[in-house]
Amino acid sequence: MRRHMLGRLEVAVLDHLWSSGLAEVRAVHAAVGAARGISPNTVHSALERLVRKGLAERRKAGRAYQYRARLSREEWMAHGLERLASEVPGTPADTLIAAFVDMTERAGETQLAELERRVRARRRRARKERG
Repeated sequence: MRRHMLGRLEVAVLDHLWSSGLAEVRAVHAAVGAARGISPNTVHSALERLVRKGLAERRKAGRAYQYRARLSREEWMAHGLERLASEVPGTPADTLIAAFVDMTERAGETQLAELERRVRARRRRARKERG
C-alpha cells in the first residue's frame, strides 16, 4: 500500500464513507462540508484525492458519481500502524507491542478483553496451520 498523508477534510470524508457506504457529493457535503462552511466543489476535490490515493472508488450513477471507501476502517488502521512501525528505525517489536497494550488498556476493560480474545484466536489458528 502506498503512503497516504491525509488532511482533516479527507479524514472526515473517509469517515463518512465508512459510515454510509455509497455516497454522492451532495450527501457527503451535507454531512461533512456544510458544517465546515466549505463548498460542494471542495468536498468533491477531497473525494477525488481519495480516489487518486486509492482509498476510495467511484462509479457512475446517472449523471453523478457515487463514492465508497476501498478499505475498511480496520484495514486502513492496520496499514497505518504497519507503516508507523516500519518508520521507527531501531525500535524493537516489544516496545511497539507494549505501547499498543498500554493504549488498549487505557481504552477500557472491554477492549483489553477483546485484545486477549484475538491473541488466543491467532494462537489457535497458528497451531492449526502448523499441523
